[in-house]
Amino acid sequence: MTAGKKWILTGQEGYDTSLQLVDSDISTDQLGPDDVLVQLQAASLNYRDLVIAKNDGGVTGSITPNVVPGSDGAGMVVAVGSSVTGLGPGDRVITYLAPTLPPSDETALPGAAEIFAGLGQRLDGTLANQMLITQHGVIKGPSNLTPVQAATLTCSGLTAWNALFGVSGREIKKGDWVLVQGTGGVSIAALQFAVAVGANVIATTSSEEKAERLKELGARHVINYKETEDWGEAAKKYTPGEKGVDMVVDVAGNSSLVQSLAAVRTDGIICLVGLLGKFDAGTIPMMSALWRPCIVRGVLLGSRKQYRNLVRFVEEKAVVPVMDDVVFGLEDVKEAYKRMEEQKHFSKIVIKIEE
Repeated sequence: MTAGKKWILTGQEGYDTSLQLVDSDISTDQLGPDDVLVQLQAASLNYRDLVIAKNDGGVTGSITPNVVPGSDGAGMVVAVGSSVTGLGPGDRVITYLAPTLPPSDETALPGAAEIFAGLGQRLDGTLANQMLITQHGVIKGPSNLTPVQAATLTCSGLTAWNALFGVSGREIKKGDWVLVQGTGGVSIAALQFAVAVGANVIATTSSEEKAERLKELGARHVINYKETEDWGEAAKKYTPGEKGVDMVVDVAGNSSLVQSLAAVRTDGIICLVGLLGKFDAGTIPMMSALWRPCIVRGVLLGSRKQYRNLVRFVEEKAVVPVMDDVVFGLEDVKEAYKRMEEQKHFSKIVIKIEE
């Protein structure tokens, strides 16, 4: 394989200071028995990448020195180690953030320890031309998507899938009501998946322009949370009999949970999938759940089995992930981080990687 480039994090003083672009040269001689050598064709960013780069509040923990950042990626297998099964040269693959999970259990769910030990933090990630990774860190990607589209599924896609379909017997189905928050990657993926099964989606946003885009994607109702302070109650009023939504996909944590509790129906589900809100947003009145009994469920990524189910779903339903209007090149990664930091993006920020 020819030499390429990779980004490394030399520290956690912020992306502008710590991100460095250096030469990368990985050869098949470096392959271990369980390793896969991948020519990366695309990557996408998550809020996690921004937080890791500046270790915001110590939430993410330390990095491996000079680690390659990024967890989301898609590419083509170049070579495999002697013990690799089910993958071979030419296969199109997408990355799995938590390859340290026991490979013997496809249903194992990652916790904080596996996330902190995952790609882009302790293990080299996807912001590079080439990637040497254990076979447990990739799966075959959807046949109907381009690499740039497929690169959006690793975190936000899988998290949204787990939120909607991760509780056996309580999977979202046709006619259900789902509330999603904002226009980030998880929220847009959840909207697309819910619409694909015939569910009704209520979305929140802060601008009329984004509201129109949400409606184009299938949102039945859109609430401007800057104009409507009690948007949880407003969402509830849209549901039949004003009973409340069947599921809330909550991306902001402390700063939105009060409204999520107001929106959910009795015995509904609130999936906590993100921490976009302020960590010091105050005490959350969890006694509110007593007056509207519901399930409050933490979701961190998903299992390998869920990931494979997601790939099949995307193929069967012909789902095409939504990407931001601006597509970056590998040389422009700092600009991609900046766009995320300034929250100018819609859904997923993607990086197209040239061979």
